[in-house]
Formats: sequence, structure tokens, C-alpha cells
Amino acid sequence: MVVEVDGSQHADSEYDAKRNAFMNANGWSVVRFWNAEVLRERTAVLDTLIAILDGRVGEAVLSRDLVYLPAERLA
Repeated sequence: MVVEVDGSQHADSEYDAKRNAFMNANGWSVVRFWNAEVLRERTAVLDTLIAILDGRVGEAVLSRDLVYLPAERLA
């Protein structure tokens, strides 16, 4: 799993979208938090990471404060 902590300059980044697609296609899940969230809500960020690793978050999440893109299953 790739964990990214980004600033607002990454909002709607075409480069990030291409990189996400590449990582997903090669078996990597991607989770992205805003850097302000990590600083203000560290416990919530860690709880989210644990939920993903425990398999409690299996579907993609695309929200204002969290992006989670599970890896494509490799054959």
C-alpha cells in the first residue's frame, strides 16, 4: 500500500491520476490524505489506515479528505 500525504497543489492533479493508475495496475493500493488532516487528525488517519489494512475498507473512496484506490487484482 502506498500512503501519500499531499498538499492542496495536488487537488485534481492529472499527474497524480496517471501515477495512481500505474500503481494500481501493478498491484499497489493508494491512499491519500491531505497534510493538514495528518497534522490535525492523526488518530483518525491512523484508524483509517488500520481499517484499510484489516480489510474493513474494500471499495474505492473518493472524498474531499480521503482518496483510497484499492489495487487491481493481478491474475
